[in-house]
Amino acid sequence: MNIEFNPYVMVNIKTLGSGVKRADATRNYCIYNNMRVDVLSSYPDKSLPYIKEYLKTSNDENGILEALSIIDKIADDNIEKTGSAALSDIYPSLSRFNNTDSPDIQVMLSGIYRKILVPDAFGPLCKMLYKQIRYPNSKYFDPTEETGGAILEYLRSYAAQSVYGQNLAHTQT
Repeated sequence: MNIEFNPYVMVNIKTLGSGVKRADATRNYCIYNNMRVDVLSSYPDKSLPYIKEYLKTSNDENGILEALSIIDKIADDNIEKTGSAALSDIYPSLSRFNNTDSPDIQVMLSGIYRKILVPDAFGPLCKMLYKQIRYPNSKYFDPTEETGGAILEYLRSYAAQSVYGQNLAHTQT
C-alpha cells in the first residue's frame, strides 16, 4: 500500500466500529460515532485510501458499517459538488460485500450505489433484493425499501439518459 502516512486519520480508521449501536426493538437504524464520521468524511482525499484498505481486510461488521457510513457521507458531499461520478472508483472496494447476508450492510451498500450509480452494481442490487425477499432476515427494518429504491434510481437515471441524451447526466444530482 502506497499511502501517505497520516497518524490522525490512521487512529480514526483503527477505531472504526467502536461504539456503533445497531438497530434494535426501539430503533430501526444504526448509530455511528458522528464525530469520527464527520472528520473522516471531511477529508476524503486523505481518508479514502485508508478506508479502502480497511474494507479489503476487515471482517468486523460494526467497523464495515461505519466505514460504509463514511463513504455514504462522502458520496452525499461529492454529489452536491461534482456529481455522482466522483466516487465511481470506490466500487471495487465495496463489491467484496455484494453477496453479504447482513441486512445492515445491504442497506448501506444500496444507499451508496444509489448515489454513485456505478453500472456494475445494478446486478448485485437485484441479487440483494431477491435474497431479501426470498430469505428475510431483519427483525427491525425492511432492507428491501433501500435496495428497491436504489434499483429504481438506476432505472430512472439510465432511462432518462437514453430518452433525454447525455447532457442530462451532467445535470443530475
